[in-house]
Parts: sequence; C-alpha cells; structure tokens
Amino acid sequence: MKKYLVIGNPIEHSLSPQLHNHWIKVNKIDAIYEKRKLEINDIKKIITDIKQKKINGINVTLPFKKEVIPYLDKLSPDAQNTQSVNTISLENGDTVGYNTDIDGFEFGIKSKKFNLKDKQIFMLGAGGVVPSLICALNRMKVSSIFVSNRNKENAMYLKNFSSNVKIIEWGNVPNFDVVINATSLGLKGSDDLNIDFQKVKNKLFYDLIYNPKETNFLKLGKKLGNETENGKMMFIYQALSAFKIWHGIYPNVNNEIIRLLD
Repeated sequence: MKKYLVIGNPIEHSLSPQLHNHWIKVNKIDAIYEKRKLEINDIKKIITDIKQKKINGINVTLPFKKEVIPYLDKLSPDAQNTQSVNTISLENGDTVGYNTDIDGFEFGIKSKKFNLKDKQIFMLGAGGVVPSLICALNRMKVSSIFVSNRNKENAMYLKNFSSNVKIIEWGNVPNFDVVINATSLGLKGSDDLNIDFQKVKNKLFYDLIYNPKETNFLKLGKKLGNETENGKMMFIYQALSAFKIWHGIYPNVNNEIIRLLD
C-alpha cells in the first residue's frame, strides 16, 4: 500500500486526508493519506523517507513551503519561480517539488465565476503561499496588488515577483476590489486582524482559510455588506493537481466533494 502525507504546523485543521482518501477510494487505488505535525528539524528525515520509498508523496502546508526546498533534487518551473513547494513526488529516484497552489487559486476563483481582470487586489500577509497568489493573480490580469504584512520588512521580497506589487504599512487600507487574507490569523476563533474595514462595501473578502469555513475576517466582511469566499475551492483544486501528479488521474470535483468538506 502506498502512503501519502500532508505535513505542517499546525496541521489539526487540515482536511486533506478526507479529500484524498475519498478520491483514492473512488478510483480504487491501494493507498492511504494521513496528516503529520512536524517541527523544522524533522524535514530532512521526511524527505529521506521519500527517497527510501517509505512515503510515496507529500503535501506541504504552513510553515514549510520554502523550508523543504534545500532538501529536494528538482523543482518544477512554478515551484522554482515562486520558491514555494506544496507537493513532493519521487520521480526516477529524484525528489521533485511542485507548486499546485497557483492552479488551485486560479481555478478556485474561476469556479466561482469571479472575474479579476483589471481589479485592484489587497493582500494581507507575506508568507510562503503569497508568491503563488501573485503569480496566479497576474495570470488573471489584475491591475495592481497591494501587500500589507505585520512586519513590513518581511514583505519587501515580494516586489521581486512582480512589478505591480506595492508594499504598504499594516493597518492602511488602500482602494481595492478584492481583499485576500493570506495570514494564519483566523485558524483560531479569537483571531482578529485589527484592520479597520468599516467603510468598505460591495467588495470581495477572500480568506485562504477553509477550516473554519467562516473566519472573523469573513464574518466582518459579510456584516459590512461585502461578498465573501473562503479557500475551500482553492484547496480542492490544488489537491486535484497534486492527485494528478501522484496517480496520473484527474479526480472528479462535484457536489459530493464540496459537501464532504463542509
């Protein structure tokens, strides 16, 4: 039986096992998918386990999407360009890192019929997934991307990924069409971004977090009269691309899948 994992810290919230094990069962694959909480010092060993075929593939979530890269043999073009890996496979003896977050975000947005062409984007956070979002947003031809991070200096590197990225102070609210929460604030019910959105109406509030399905950020957006969307469809489509890499099959995305994650 083949074995697959999602690794991260925290990891309790991840619904990856439910999704992948459903697709594994439907497609009659002899495999199991589990989640494992790691510390930074565990990464080298887990990559070695892939090389030794003890594990057949890994999904990577916060905060290790960049940290795994030094231990890999090869990177896909998207992973190389963004310096972010969320899927690892073993191919001809080499560990290969992929970035399926780009496709996940783009196809997730399009599945909801959101058209981001020429829109102004306000990004909260500067973590490992943000270069992927910037890449996807530019593929969808947005006009500008404002990025705000609690530590401004830690966001400056993002200017290297696109000429339309502008770094602004945390707490400032620019004119925007879509605001994206790419921070981990929201995984706990008590989390609050402490940004004043009181004058914002008729925009899209998008949270990458999908569990819980309505964070305080989304609740606020809805209360103020804005459209809201969580990261569930991005999560599904990034998983679909990872499943294809590992198993050579594009699994179905249908109402059963969506209800499975509710």
